[in-house]
Amino acid sequence: MLDSHIRPLIDPPLNAIARVLVRHGITGNRITLFGFLLGLCVFGLLSFQYYMTAVVFIILSRLMDGLDGPVARQTESSDLGGYLDIVSDFIFYSGTVFFFAVGKPEIALAAAFLIFSFMGTGSAFLAYAIFTAKHGINHEKQGKKSFFYLGGIAEGTESIATLILICLFPQSFALIAYVFGTLCWMTTAGRILQALRTLKAESI
Repeated sequence: MLDSHIRPLIDPPLNAIARVLVRHGITGNRITLFGFLLGLCVFGLLSFQYYMTAVVFIILSRLMDGLDGPVARQTESSDLGGYLDIVSDFIFYSGTVFFFAVGKPEIALAAAFLIFSFMGTGSAFLAYAIFTAKHGINHEKQGKKSFFYLGGIAEGTESIATLILICLFPQSFALIAYVFGTLCWMTTAGRILQALRTLKAESI
């Protein structure tokens, strides 16, 4: 929901940083992999309940996730880059919740619900992306991307904010997880309805 409002604010500085990185020969794939390594650090920190340090690494990891696209677009975007970005994102978001539960097993049920909810939003937009590509539905208004990102209430900005919140307020993990998980399912429902409208129209 907030992504479309945040993008105009963060895109100019990200593009400026990307130009510097490109001049030094840094590729988008390298940034993606570095961001993934930072995500692995988050997993370890959460396992041992180092929540404040985990917040720093979450922010750094997501900064890399925001930079790999602009760098790739200023060099040469590739299917491999898009693939690595999608896979690393799924592992990062679900892994962060899982390893939070490793360090705090009493919230395992709430963590399982949140990961379950992530699967709803993730599958809804990836499946939509496959069929928009098949039907040649244009998505250039989103910028040049490897796939069509179908929006909703719970998007990237809200997901990052949620991960930071559970680190800042670990005692409230269950409440945050159930609230955000519910928003994820509302997003999933909205994406399914949008897909029904769009793909039905394309099938006529």
